[in-house]
Amino acid sequence: MSRFSDLVSKPAREIADYFPTPSPNQVPPATQLHLIKLDSNENPFGPSPLAIEAMQFALTSTHFYPDDDCTQLRSKLAACHAVSPEQVLVTAGSTEMLSLLCHTMLVPGLNAVTSERSFIVYGMLVHATGAQLIQAPMRKHKDAFDLDAILAAINPQTRIVFLANPNNPTGTVLDAQAVDKFLADVPAHVVVVLDEAYYDFAAHSAALRKVEYSRSLEYVRRDASVIVLRTFSKAHGLAGLRVGYGLGPAELLAYCARMRNTYSVSSVAQAAALAALDDHNHIARVVSNNASQAPVLTEGLSALGPRVVPTAANFLYCDVGKDASALAVRLRDEGISVRPLAAWGAPGSIRVTIGTPEQNQLFLAAMRKLTHI
Repeated sequence: MSRFSDLVSKPAREIADYFPTPSPNQVPPATQLHLIKLDSNENPFGPSPLAIEAMQFALTSTHFYPDDDCTQLRSKLAACHAVSPEQVLVTAGSTEMLSLLCHTMLVPGLNAVTSERSFIVYGMLVHATGAQLIQAPMRKHKDAFDLDAILAAINPQTRIVFLANPNNPTGTVLDAQAVDKFLADVPAHVVVVLDEAYYDFAAHSAALRKVEYSRSLEYVRRDASVIVLRTFSKAHGLAGLRVGYGLGPAELLAYCARMRNTYSVSSVAQAAALAALDDHNHIARVVSNNASQAPVLTEGLSALGPRVVPTAANFLYCDVGKDASALAVRLRDEGISVRPLAAWGAPGSIRVTIGTPEQNQLFLAAMRKLTHI
């Protein structure tokens, strides 16, 4: 028995540790100089110049507390999505929105449902409430959701279903028709979270394939029991600022807002997000690079033997068929950081962010070198 084990809550004792990959300033100085981070689905181009300018201006007022309601940003997001401001809740990243929803709706004895091999934070946040996470099996190759299995896992104690669309870490996507059909069958006592963190990439990919990706905003406008998650961490390049938002029923978001920490979204983050929304050229550059480089990486990796899953996001799920953790260590020695997926139940797979053309070629060169060792 340790000093505090009998004093902390049961969830705090039992939740497994989660170790994000190190940021560049956490690795040895010699590695910092050349480390290419392809492990956390970050934007390789960084923030919009407009966002950087807005942040610099906002720094002059950081002796004041931020606007706790994020009034300007909420209003702008509401206008962008044609919903009311009361249907928008701005949070410190979309993970805070997930946490608020879990603490608002879950208690011991209740549960949330998702798929296996999905966003690892879902389980952490559900378990922190003392509730249970039920993970439905995936389809054949363990990379696509089985919506029928998810529906079958719902029971009278279920309050939330999480659908990451596209899914992290597999990059697979559900089309609008599949989500429509799924929502029609979900019981009334369940709220469905449509996690669209990679929305910009998925929407662009769907347009190229001439398919419909998402009708999520239609669900919000008709006040369905749906929460849609978006973030500024990916296409907008503001991961270090922690700003995201949820769209959904005004009544439910108001309950969630009561659970939020005061001043959780900094004034610098709010200013950057407001400016980032206006830089359409920056977003176009980011998604265009992603669309052109995804096949380059896919073909390059496939030629080396691994199975690569087609992606609708800004990363690739790659089954390397061996100890992925050992491969990740060897790649780091080559100056490339990728994410091994043992914690997701895929010890033979890695997740690789789609970087710039130069970064991707360096990664492929490192993979070719290690493949022939």
